[in-house]
Amino acid sequence: MRRRNFIALTTIGATGLAAMGLPASGGHTGYSSQVKRGSELSADLIIAGGGVGGCATALAALRNGLSVIMTEETDWIGGQLTSQGVPPDEHMWIETHGAPESYRQYRTAVRNYYKRFYPITSQEKAKERFNPGNAAVSELSHEPRVSLAVLNEMLAPYISSGKLTLLTEHKVKSAECAGNKVKALKIASLRSGNEIIVNAPYFVDATEMGDLLPITSTEFVTGTESRKETRELHAPEKGDPDNHQAFTVCFAMDYVPGTNNVGNKPAEYDFWKNLVPEMTPPWSGNLLDLSYSNPRTLEKKPLGFNPDGSSTSPNLNLWNYRRILARDNFEKGAYAGDISTVNWPQNDYMLGNLVGVTQKEFDHHVNRAKQLSLSLFHWLQTEAPRPDGKQGWPGLRLRKDIMGTEDGLAKYPYIREARRIKSHFTVLEEHVGQANRVNVAGAEAGKKAAHFYDSVGIGYYHIDLHPSSLNQNYIDFASLPFQIPLGALLPKRMENLLPACKNIGTTHITNGCYRLHPVEWSIGEAVGMLVAYGLKNRLVPYQIRENKENLAKFQEFITKQGVEIQWRG
Repeated sequence: MRRRNFIALTTIGATGLAAMGLPASGGHTGYSSQVKRGSELSADLIIAGGGVGGCATALAALRNGLSVIMTEETDWIGGQLTSQGVPPDEHMWIETHGAPESYRQYRTAVRNYYKRFYPITSQEKAKERFNPGNAAVSELSHEPRVSLAVLNEMLAPYISSGKLTLLTEHKVKSAECAGNKVKALKIASLRSGNEIIVNAPYFVDATEMGDLLPITSTEFVTGTESRKETRELHAPEKGDPDNHQAFTVCFAMDYVPGTNNVGNKPAEYDFWKNLVPEMTPPWSGNLLDLSYSNPRTLEKKPLGFNPDGSSTSPNLNLWNYRRILARDNFEKGAYAGDISTVNWPQNDYMLGNLVGVTQKEFDHHVNRAKQLSLSLFHWLQTEAPRPDGKQGWPGLRLRKDIMGTEDGLAKYPYIREARRIKSHFTVLEEHVGQANRVNVAGAEAGKKAAHFYDSVGIGYYHIDLHPSSLNQNYIDFASLPFQIPLGALLPKRMENLLPACKNIGTTHITNGCYRLHPVEWSIGEAVGMLVAYGLKNRLVPYQIRENKENLAKFQEFITKQGVEIQWRG
């Protein structure tokens, strides 16, 4: 990497952007063209990836006085919550505990945003736990743009003060490393092609696929580990680094009765309509169908669909599953109908993965996944069975405005599995899986997840592995409320690169419960404070973990800022 005038330029810092003609503006695009090619910027912390983990890292670091540069590949920060179109998947205790205070502040801000600006009924406005979509999957199912607005509001004071430089539509291209440290990254604008070199004492990989790991030669694993490697009850006999969970391109739709919104048949419609996924154990039938493989039993499980929101009992009405706006929550006439997002088994893309492939392969699989989602939508409009015996709901309408795209699909695929660091400590199924825990700890001790002395957060979700790119059907089973060990956030060798997304030290199996929204936020929160604490006390992360006194002081530091490191009771 060529780094002209490095010493002079590294003194610019994050606050020096105004002098370079770079406005401090979050969520806006186009300004990056004002950065001169070859510019160098510095900050206390560089974060690659502005998703849930990246935003949480930034907020924690900024709150503790650090300067931050954060890049984001799309023009929306927020990742799963926004550009991927996935309402929060959360555990049953989320309203009171089980996540950092900052995450609950974010959730409160989402509700307050609706109460400030939307025509909510007085009855719903009075509810402390208002749920915009009344969805089956979430107590706070809401529109991606609302999360985007809230996250931008939370970051806005730091942008205007010059402490945060937010570079949307930018991607890391290469890195300069020396020994066990990253020295600088080269990032490029996806609009102008202009390149910037950024340097800092610390770097965080909050990308959706762990993109910094190969670029920085940080050791990592991918895919499935074998049972011999991990001793995990649900691991396969033979591991495969190319075996990844399905990814999904989500979309939003509403329903206008009496209208016909059916467009041209998608190019790959016939392929997807007739596809029976090749799975082991076998899939339940056609992918485009109102049934799927029950994740727990793998038997055929019927589903319902009715866009008026009425019950399809005894089967789940998919319309209500990830509904993000329920018309009845708002004043009469404000909305013609509900708005629902589609992240269903029927649009899980299983024919290839996105991690570790060329850009050409990445684009190929994303485009095919888009064809799958568009084909599912067309099938719902034209052929889906109805309760009245007819076929199709032509009044369904693709809501391009909700996703902020021309094709109506999410800006970025929802990726469930990334590269994972080879870490100081790896979370195994025996630590958090209910059955495996009993096997290793006994019936009584097995009622709780393993205790991690170096806990820096907590979380919970069942272990939920979607069908894989190499034909492995669902793996879905009970887990236990767990802790997030600091050792899983520390690469074995690299000293100043930290993970803050789905790239921490888990296995293919345990990733299934550490990958959800509040856990990713918790990971980012811990990493942001780890950097701040390390810089303040002149300690590198492994020194904090390995010294009992240092660790205790760090845990006190984070708990005082609203981080829970152990479950109640």
